[in-house]
Amino acid sequence: MRSTMRFKTSLITAALLATVSQSASATKVEDDMEHLTIFGSAQSLNDVPGSAHMISKDELEKFDYTDIMRTLTSVPGVYVLEEDGYGLRPNIGMRGTGQNRSEKVTIMEDNVLAAPAPYAAPSAYYFPTSGRMEQIEVLKGTSSAMYGPRTTGGVVNLLSRQIPDQDLAGKVKLNAGEDGFAKVHGYVGGKGDNVGSVLEVFRYQADGFKDINHSDKETGFVKNDILAKVMINSDQSAKYYQELEFKLKYSDEDSDETYMGLTEADYKSNPYTRYSTSQLDNMDTEHKQLQINHYIKLSDRFSLGTSAYYNDFSRNWYKTSKVGGKSLGSGGIELAAAFDENTNGESLSFDVKANNRDYLSKGIQTVLDADFNEHQVKFGVRIHEDEMDRYQWVDKYELDSNYNVSQTSAGAPGTDSNRIDSAEAIALFVHDEYTVGDFIINAGLRYEDMTIERHDWGKTDPGRTATPSQKKNDVDVVLPSLAMTYKVNNELVILGGIQKGFAPPAPGNEDADNEESINYELGARYNHNAINAEAIFFFSDYDNMHGNCTASQGCDDDNIGNQYNAGEVEVKGLELKAGYTLDMGKLSMPIDLTYTFTDTEFLNDFSSGLDTWGDVTKGDELPYVPENQLQFSIGVVADDWRGDMIVRYMDEMRTTAGTGDIASDEVIDSRTVVDLAAHYNIDKHQEVTFGVDNLLDEEYMATRTHGSIMIGKPRSVVVGYSYSF
Repeated sequence: MRSTMRFKTSLITAALLATVSQSASATKVEDDMEHLTIFGSAQSLNDVPGSAHMISKDELEKFDYTDIMRTLTSVPGVYVLEEDGYGLRPNIGMRGTGQNRSEKVTIMEDNVLAAPAPYAAPSAYYFPTSGRMEQIEVLKGTSSAMYGPRTTGGVVNLLSRQIPDQDLAGKVKLNAGEDGFAKVHGYVGGKGDNVGSVLEVFRYQADGFKDINHSDKETGFVKNDILAKVMINSDQSAKYYQELEFKLKYSDEDSDETYMGLTEADYKSNPYTRYSTSQLDNMDTEHKQLQINHYIKLSDRFSLGTSAYYNDFSRNWYKTSKVGGKSLGSGGIELAAAFDENTNGESLSFDVKANNRDYLSKGIQTVLDADFNEHQVKFGVRIHEDEMDRYQWVDKYELDSNYNVSQTSAGAPGTDSNRIDSAEAIALFVHDEYTVGDFIINAGLRYEDMTIERHDWGKTDPGRTATPSQKKNDVDVVLPSLAMTYKVNNELVILGGIQKGFAPPAPGNEDADNEESINYELGARYNHNAINAEAIFFFSDYDNMHGNCTASQGCDDDNIGNQYNAGEVEVKGLELKAGYTLDMGKLSMPIDLTYTFTDTEFLNDFSSGLDTWGDVTKGDELPYVPENQLQFSIGVVADDWRGDMIVRYMDEMRTTAGTGDIASDEVIDSRTVVDLAAHYNIDKHQEVTFGVDNLLDEEYMATRTHGSIMIGKPRSVVVGYSYSF
């Protein structure tokens, strides 16, 4: 099959080169890397035949969040599942896809796949630092089919710092807050006639808002990001205007995070604690990226944007996996809780697993934009490879009656898990936007051809014999989409579409079916003066839905990596978004409302080893999908200051598939969380800020996915100062 892929690649490349060589002529354009964005400056969101939202730089700066999940709640149809309180491990889903490690959503930075191994191991234990982004684009529905490999839910594209369009410009921001929170963010750059560059540094940290029982160890984190870009461009008068951009990025993280939550009793009595057996838990990561972007304007009708990328990510999440010989979800949490209460002079053993993994993701992608008057056509190709290399071990420890920790044995690297999951893929797409009168018709076709493999050398711990194995899945799929918008008048647009959704099977699951669905949407947009509104009904009809068993969901060791087929599933709902700006003379008052209603249903009886599904009966609802989500924001804006408030409501959620009333030990209660932010401009260069997350200090359960309860972040006050030039 690899030789077939090479032949197809050569054929497509030759066709593209032949097309552009026949059409090249002198032209003049403004220099920008528009192929790194979904929408671009020329794309009107009002014309997109589906749910399309852009969070602008101004919107991002209102609350200046470092947690991407807090940012994305302004987008209808997006679900988030908090975990650590700071957004270090984002869990994002769209239209009922499930949120676990954002594995069902296509995450990109600068239009390049950002997950460490998006085909072979999509669970995103790395996520681009959202606090340094200039713009965030979210696309769901039919138009998202251009951005595979997972096309059912949607895509999030984060646009990094652009080179300033000035000789020299920069900014420094300093923030400090409760629980040792601190942030330093600065950039400097500029652009000449033919060369531009920018350097950005972003660091944030906290001591954490939890205390470990019988220990003085902290529960916080430190994250660093460094970004550098250099762009070389031709003269505007050149026959073929071109840009060549080099992007280098480095990031690391050191966080004392855990999968150990609390029992129900301890959550109710002292929710901001951790058990002493979690004191060694630590995540250590390093991410390196090289991205080369090229743009050429071939004529008034044709332009070609190309990106080559290389991502190297390594992580070791050293965390407690068993207590007293029991896994966390099968009695280990209860043993840890009881030991912290009363040891009776005894000791307690616990295992700490080194979840050591190295990831590699690389590829090249190119998109030819063609302007045929009524037809705006895109031809795209992506050649991609990725892999996840697991090389794990388990160390054993003991807590004595005085809560002192000692190591009793050290594991040998590779003895717990020693395997490589890998993927090779080629993706082709064509997308035609055809304008006829007041109609805009979008027709797309995506083709994916991939080989996903698992080389497993087995466990070699005492008492077990390694049994090396190799499994492979060859998958190819054709994904059509069709959508339309109709301009009723200058204010009102009707939209609708149909699309085939897809997600590939996991490595090691040779008999697993693809995840496939037919997705429908129908809605309307209204824009008039200070009013904007959008309402979209969506319906996802799954022929088969996947459930992936991961440690983050509390799965037992023997089930981790397994994939389960749910068969037919229906997800339907309504997305509403409305905004109004009230003009009060010297003041203005922006008001925004976001609402999502979701109804889900399994259409089969089946059993799985997935904790959140378990034994499913036809008619059961999906877990961790709230029926109602609501966000209301209001602000007051003057010349030199502004204040904004967000009120978020999330309905109760069931944590295991079921129907009817939710059992008390399987429910995440509804909650309302309020955030506040204020800005004051000292002068045109200086600004001071004040922010409060969880203003009312709402105490709420975030998740039960690790076999115990994780708590949301309490009230947190942050002040800041920035200087720009």
